[in-house]
Amino acid sequence: MDDRWIMTHDAAVLKAQEIAGRVLAPSAGQNDKVGRFSTEAVEALGESGLLGLLLPVDFGGAGLGPGTFAVVTATLAEADASVAMVYLMHILGTATILAARPGAARALTPILQEIGAGRHLSTLAISEAGSRSHFWAPISRAHRNGDGVRISAKKSWVTSAGHAQSYVVSSLAPEGAGPTDSTIYLLAAETPGLSVAGPWDGMGLRANASAPIALDDCQVPSDFQLTDDCEGFPTMQNVVLPLFCLGTAAVALGLCRAAVAGTVSHLKSAKFEHLGQSLGESLPTLRAQLAAMQIDTDGLSARIDDLIEHLEKPRETTTLRVLETKAAAGEVAISVTSAAMRACGGAAFSKHLSIERLFRDAHAGAVMAPTGDVLREFIGKSLLGMPLF
Repeated sequence: MDDRWIMTHDAAVLKAQEIAGRVLAPSAGQNDKVGRFSTEAVEALGESGLLGLLLPVDFGGAGLGPGTFAVVTATLAEADASVAMVYLMHILGTATILAARPGAARALTPILQEIGAGRHLSTLAISEAGSRSHFWAPISRAHRNGDGVRISAKKSWVTSAGHAQSYVVSSLAPEGAGPTDSTIYLLAAETPGLSVAGPWDGMGLRANASAPIALDDCQVPSDFQLTDDCEGFPTMQNVVLPLFCLGTAAVALGLCRAAVAGTVSHLKSAKFEHLGQSLGESLPTLRAQLAAMQIDTDGLSARIDDLIEHLEKPRETTTLRVLETKAAAGEVAISVTSAAMRACGGAAFSKHLSIERLFRDAHAGAVMAPTGDVLREFIGKSLLGMPLF
């Protein structure tokens, strides 16, 4: 029997570690430099069974949960945060397809089986330029057309654009009256009218192809309508947002761990030759910075563990933990990688180390919607007993 049918948490983590070391780490720097999407990484993740991590065994998946997802994502991010984001967005797409309304189950089963077999990469296409960080409020509107709808939209920040086999797309429902009256659909990559609308040349996460895509009067059959009309928002809130916040926090944790490891290596190897001592031996201020980095990294790890527990056993404080974790993770990743840049000095600034890439990737992760400012607004409203939307 193929081992993906009986994959355990430990086996999944070992597979992630092997892929990170063999495939991701050797090419991460060059892929970042030229903005190259790693098809090799996706192939390795598919062959390992990790693309089907959250899928039930009936679909060929591993049937594992958010705890394993977080560890695998952090492990990938330590080697290459761009690939970790590709993986995160695929898992979110998979979870949304899996949660589809019963009427779509027959049409979606072959796609879920292809994901379980490691041959299908999915992703989200939810954000739109017009609503910016308010990802839950699409500007586009679906229009009924026979057995389905037609959609025209300009989607932004679409990870794996041009490389995914399917896109989970949001749009206002045909009869939607307000900004949260959305519906979610699945569009195959070969859908006529779907195209990558521009290049991706970001400051950070440069190798994950987060380009805009255009939907030009795309026909979507009713079987590929993932939610009932006007029910897209609850899916975003209850399926997408918790896993996204967990996943982005895991990416931030991987970046922090890589920054700590890189700083340790530099402080041990770089020397004051005239003193016969390493930087770490000579400068207590650098040791103090390193200690603060480790404390913050371990604090983020504990926060992620707490969120996993809340997702596995939901309670009154779960939504608050979801929001807090992403907000905190973005700040910690920027703080730790910034400290690494200072501690490693000219070697980091001149790009002799990978620290500079980690620093840029941390900043890119922090601006993904919902941004820190939006999250703080939600957290404040939640504490005051105010409606979030």
